[in-house]
Amino acid sequence: MLTAFRRHRKTCSHKGEGRKYRRCRCPIWVDGFLNGVEMRKTLETRDWEQGQRIVRDWESEGAPVQEEKPVAIADACNQFDADAKARGLREPTLKKYRVLFSQLNCFASGKGLLFLKQWDLTVVRDFRASWRDRSISALKKLERLRAFFRFAHESGWITENPTKKLRKPEVTDPPTMPFTQQEMIEVLSACDKYTDNYGNAGQINARRLRALVLLLRYSGMRIGDTVTCAKDRVAADRLFLYTQKTGVPVCTKLPPVVVEALNTTPSVSERYFFWSGQGKVETATGNWRRSLRKLFRLAGVKNGHPHRFRDTFAVEQLLSGTKMENVSILLGHSSIRVTEKHYAPWVRARQEQLEADVERSWARDPVILAHMKGTREVHGKVEVVN
Repeated sequence: MLTAFRRHRKTCSHKGEGRKYRRCRCPIWVDGFLNGVEMRKTLETRDWEQGQRIVRDWESEGAPVQEEKPVAIADACNQFDADAKARGLREPTLKKYRVLFSQLNCFASGKGLLFLKQWDLTVVRDFRASWRDRSISALKKLERLRAFFRFAHESGWITENPTKKLRKPEVTDPPTMPFTQQEMIEVLSACDKYTDNYGNAGQINARRLRALVLLLRYSGMRIGDTVTCAKDRVAADRLFLYTQKTGVPVCTKLPPVVVEALNTTPSVSERYFFWSGQGKVETATGNWRRSLRKLFRLAGVKNGHPHRFRDTFAVEQLLSGTKMENVSILLGHSSIRVTEKHYAPWVRARQEQLEADVERSWARDPVILAHMKGTREVHGKVEVVN
């Protein structure tokens, strides 16, 4: 005979009332004997009526139910990684997931957790509390953790996704800070002072760094795409950016100063301007990031980082009157909402409309009217003198 019962969680307020209490939402388990085989397993439901139906079905069939082997945490991580590769996720994204999985396995090992089913809301909260990430970094890591557990839930490895109940961290989006024109002049001037590993200034690497800075600024590309930019993507003064989902290629025009720098600077390899084509892209990108940090120090530019060149490109386009839709296409954003989130304050038309709205509010303001036309006071009230 099989007996269904609530297996109370540690946090259940009715835990002290024992397994006979059924009005909580704790998981339903069953134990007893079926055809002489002892059973004790979860019914993978919290609905009491559904649990009773499962028990009746088992008893009517008269055969013991084979215990499903729970999925190990490491196996789940490996299967998610394989699926992510099959979906074509980029290597930088895969690397972030692998960092998360490394931390997840380390945490599970310290807590003695072997299987994915052992992860409930309390465990995932403790795991998040162990992070050093804050603000936007914590939010992005939470999104990756939710994606992993969503994958596990859809695969049938867990009965519910515990990360759904995790609340998002408070995030303060830093404002978009493009380089000023003076800062760009200082950065380009600092290229002449840039020294190689032997202390020599103005050598080939400095010239390449200047060409990289110009391409970053006037193409709007991310640093990884800029470092791996192939020569055949530049034809005369046109730079091929990417192909849209509709199959339409997206190109942008480059100023003569950028084209000249690319054509006159010795390239790293026969195919690429700034990459040998060998080794990992992340390694090459990291090397150029270090060079740019050194360049920003020489230029005296605080908080300088490569993405600010992309911000500068976008903001200058918007200030010159380029439509938000076109800027979104040039940046390769998946949606115009992404562009609006970061660059809406810089839209010239919107700013002009805001200023016009403010000026319109002055029309009935007696203080403003008094200043513009002159006033007189009658019985304690201000009257406008026409």
